[in-house]
Amino acid sequence: MRHADAVLEPLCGAKVIGAETLAGGDTSGASRLALADGRTLIAKHGPTTAREARMLGAMHALGAPVPEVVGMQDDWLVMTDAGAARPLDETAWHSLAGALDILHAAAKAEPYGWSEDHVFRHVAVHNAQRTDWVEFWRDQRLLCHVPHLPAPLAQRVETLAARLPDLLPSRPPPALLHGDLWGGNIVWNGAALTLIDPCAYHGDREVDAAALTVFDSPPEGFFDQLELAAGWRARLPAYRLWMWLIHVRLFGQSYCAPAERDLALLGC
Repeated sequence: MRHADAVLEPLCGAKVIGAETLAGGDTSGASRLALADGRTLIAKHGPTTAREARMLGAMHALGAPVPEVVGMQDDWLVMTDAGAARPLDETAWHSLAGALDILHAAAKAEPYGWSEDHVFRHVAVHNAQRTDWVEFWRDQRLLCHVPHLPAPLAQRVETLAARLPDLLPSRPPPALLHGDLWGGNIVWNGAALTLIDPCAYHGDREVDAAALTVFDSPPEGFFDQLELAAGWRARLPAYRLWMWLIHVRLFGQSYCAPAERDLALLGC
């Protein structure tokens, strides 16, 4: 990363003496920078870093545990370092529920969506703001993927889309969502929890709860602490489906099977 030092060192306020490439990041690569003054910071570079900085700023303003933006320049984003991640234990899940309460309680009269779109590599995340949640989820989280899916899966998604008014609330309380909440985007260092790599927008808070059931297994106490609206378990597959469709488009048809399982749970 020596070629980037001319940008990074003024942002960091110290000489960069080492860089460790971190795993993950479909759009923007991340590195842990070691600085001459003993600090470590996280640097990301890519086309979506400015959008991520704005999302983190909105979440940080609410008091949610997210990295603090140190500086931005030339598609470089420098943030505070949450530390090395440890497995989520009971204390971590309790802390996560508290963090989501902070994040989700903030929006009062916001439209669903966000002020700008996002992207995972070549897959667009459409965030045009809407006042009807069912329409938002139908058009911008499900039907937008239909042209890119295998025909049998696409047909079942279209069937579900037609039934959404009977499954989802049209106007749930708008919450600021992390939007891509799975274990890899939660850093628990044994003492504190940090949410990273947001795909933020306003929507039903159950979306974040559903995302956590894609690759993770939260304990029942976590869901009890969230105090979700009645019937939330029946809605999880409809919200989880978006993440499966994203994975089909990013990583291939091996993810069709879990998408089909959730469609079957929804009677489609």
